[in-house]
Amino acid sequence: MAEHDDILSDAEREALAGVTAPAGPRPVVLVVDDNPVSSEALSLYLKSRGIACMTADGAQEAMLKLHYEPRIALMITDLRMQPADGLELIRQVRESERAALSIIVVSGDTDVKEAVDVMHLGVVDFLLKPVDLGKLLELVRRELRMDQG
Repeated sequence: MAEHDDILSDAEREALAGVTAPAGPRPVVLVVDDNPVSSEALSLYLKSRGIACMTADGAQEAMLKLHYEPRIALMITDLRMQPADGLELIRQVRESERAALSIIVVSGDTDVKEAVDVMHLGVVDFLLKPVDLGKLLELVRRELRMDQG
């Protein structure tokens, strides 16, 4: 029996382990907007493209979800929110245990200084509303390391 112990090469064992290993937890996108119609619409669009999403109605709820849901791998946030705006939310995230989180900003209006401030906080991209959904989907898939199919 000893001569049959090494039937598989190391490369074959590694390939087989990849096929038989259970899939890791599915990453989730957190969509943050104090306008529930906007956040739900964006979430439904991403879900229709096979991306797991959850929404948060503003910065406070977003921070709670980020604390309690480790599967959140990307946050898409509006800038114009009440009482805390998106810029403050991004600052809070960058100072938290989730500092390395990928963030995409969407905003209906902004000025150059605000856009520069946001980019200095290390966001993936800054998209103006109405959002180019194709570009957003491309960014989300890239950040989640999903196949482009």
